[in-house]
Amino acid sequence: MNFDLSYFFSVFPEIIAYLPTTLLISIVSILFATVFGLGIALVRVQRFFVVDQLFALYISLFRSMPSVVLLFLVYYGSPQIVPAMVSMPALMAAIICFTLKYSAYLAEIFRAGLESVDNGQREAGSAVGLSQLQIYRHVVLPQAFNNALPSTGNMFISLLKDSSVAFFVGVPELLSAAKLMTVESYKFFETYLAVGIVYWLVVILYSWLQKSLETKLSAPYKR
Repeated sequence: MNFDLSYFFSVFPEIIAYLPTTLLISIVSILFATVFGLGIALVRVQRFFVVDQLFALYISLFRSMPSVVLLFLVYYGSPQIVPAMVSMPALMAAIICFTLKYSAYLAEIFRAGLESVDNGQREAGSAVGLSQLQIYRHVVLPQAFNNALPSTGNMFISLLKDSSVAFFVGVPELLSAAKLMTVESYKFFETYLAVGIVYWLVVILYSWLQKSLETKLSAPYKR
């Protein structure tokens, strides 16, 4: 096996230089997706039939569509409908794509989290004079968020890896860096292995942070 060890280690600094773009796409997208997903979940638990069916269609559509297809629709297709979007940066298109896709996943995760809170706690809140807003803010949402956190964290890890498809519209992220380097060196195995290890290390770090957050947030609910 002809593995160039010195080249393998030399590519890490070049690859890591593109990591901030990957993190920017992932973090901004998950923040927007969390806001939209939570909003959809809060509306769906109220069970307004027509609105609920519309959001169910939204969730079905964007969960079923491959990321690269959705990205092409946003970047190449949307200017046909909204001409002003013709100058939209590729980075923004990627963020819109992942926001739409992952808000659909998170909406179902948050809905399950909201419905996992015992209805008796809502009734107890009403009994002590709390408004519906106060009940959700102080009783329902903290518990729902705690219940949904593991699945939400898994969604972020999926999004982090999925962000590599932004390469197809020219966003300079990790996979883009690897592609440029292999064009020059033809050392595909060493380069893509290095990219895979960078993703792996980022996921390990995030998993540790998530675990610490889960432990901290779940402490008040342990008996």
